[in-house]
Amino acid sequence: MHAPLSPTLRVEWRAISTLEPIVEQWRSLCERALEPNVFYDPGFALAAAPVFGARCGAVLVWSKGGRLMGLFPARIAGWRGGAVPAITGWTHPYAPLGTPLVDRDEAEAVIAAWLDHLAQDRSMPALLMLPMLPESGAFAAALNAVLARSKLPSAVFARHRRAMLKRGNSQDEQAASSRKRKELQRQRRRLEEFGPVGFTAASDRTQAAGALEDFLVLEASGWKGVADTAAANDPAVRRFVETAVTALAAQGQARIDRMTLKDRTIAASITLRAGDTAWFWKIAYNEGVARFSPGVQLVHELTPDLAARAGLARVDSCATADHPMIDHMWHGRLALCDRLIAVRHSVLPFGLACLAETLRRSALAGAKALRDGMRPRKPKAPSGPGPQQAANDLAGGGHRHLRDEVDLARILMRGQPGAHEALDVGGKRV
Repeated sequence: MHAPLSPTLRVEWRAISTLEPIVEQWRSLCERALEPNVFYDPGFALAAAPVFGARCGAVLVWSKGGRLMGLFPARIAGWRGGAVPAITGWTHPYAPLGTPLVDRDEAEAVIAAWLDHLAQDRSMPALLMLPMLPESGAFAAALNAVLARSKLPSAVFARHRRAMLKRGNSQDEQAASSRKRKELQRQRRRLEEFGPVGFTAASDRTQAAGALEDFLVLEASGWKGVADTAAANDPAVRRFVETAVTALAAQGQARIDRMTLKDRTIAASITLRAGDTAWFWKIAYNEGVARFSPGVQLVHELTPDLAARAGLARVDSCATADHPMIDHMWHGRLALCDRLIAVRHSVLPFGLACLAETLRRSALAGAKALRDGMRPRKPKAPSGPGPQQAANDLAGGGHRHLRDEVDLARILMRGQPGAHEALDVGGKRV
C-alpha cells in the first residue's frame, strides 16, 4: 500500500461510544460530505450505538489543523461462520446504507489515508467489507480511483437495486400509473364515506414526539408486532428510534407524515434527510383498513411534495429489492452492493477469501429461508362489509386510536384487540 496522498492527514480509531465530544466537528463533516448518509449523522449514530454498536468504532481522518475530514464507522468481525475475519462497515436493520462520510474537497486523499491506516495496523484484519455501498456516484468513483492507483484487489457481492424517487422524473412524480391512480381515488371515496380523510406533517421536535408515538403504536398493532419485530417490542430499540428521530427533527432532518380518518391515524411514515438526499425510512398502517390501501395512499399523497421539496435531489426508499408496493410507485433505482477489499497481503489468497465469503452468504441465505418458512404468515385483512353508511352515522364511540402506555403494553402483551380485524369507527366496521 502506498503512503497517504496527503502526509498532513492524521488517522485514528475510536469506539463509537466515545465520539460524543467531537459532535460539532462531526456535524460539520456531514455538511461537507462527498455523499450524505443520514445514518452516520451523529444524532442517529450515537442513538443507535447502545443497541447496534457493540464492538463498533470509527476510523477518523483529521487534517493537520484539526478538521475532521473523514469518518468511517465499522466493526471488527471475527471468524464469521467459517469465513475469514474482516473489518466491516457499520450497517444494521435500521441503517440500510454504508457510505462513509468523506470531505468532498479532499475525497481521494482521505480515502487513501483510511485504507493506508488499515493496511499498516496489524491488529486490524487484512480484509475490508463495505456493505450496502452505492455502485455509482461520487464516493464510488473516488474509491475506485484510489483502489486502481494502489492496485488493491476488490470484489462485489449482493448486487441489488431498490426503488428511489428522483427529482425531475415526471413518471415518479405522478407516483402511480393512471389505472392505479383511479383505483386509489375510488378507495379514497369509499373511505371518505366514514368521515373526513386528512394528511398532517410533523417536522419539529415537539410535533415529532406525538407523531412518532402514533407510528410506533400503528407498527406494533400490526403483523410486525405479532412477529415481535416492531420497534416498540424492544424497549432499547424503541428508545433508540425516539432519540434518533427527535434529535434529527430538532435539526430539521426528520418529518413524520400521517393519514387520518376522522382525526384517527391510519397510516404514518418517517422521512429522514441529510444534504440533498432524503430516506423514506419507515411506514406503518392500520391493518383493519388494509383494503383501502392506506400506506399506498400516504405514499401517493407525499410523492409530489417530496419531488418538489427545495434542495432535494432524490429520496431513497430504504426498501428491499423488488418491493411489491414502492417499486410500482417510484421508478428510479439505486444500485447497491457489498464491496470486499484486501487492504494488504495475507496468508489466505484473495480468491480463496472471496470463495469463503460466497459460501458464507449461501449458508446464511439457506438458514434465512428455513427460518422464514417456519414463521407464521402475515394475516390477511378480512374482506368485511363495504363502507355503505353515511359519514354522519359514524360519529362518536367505537374504535379510538391507541396512544397511552397502557394501550401500548396491551399491544405488546397480546397484540391490539382486533389488530387484523376491520377498524371500528363509531361502532361501525370499516
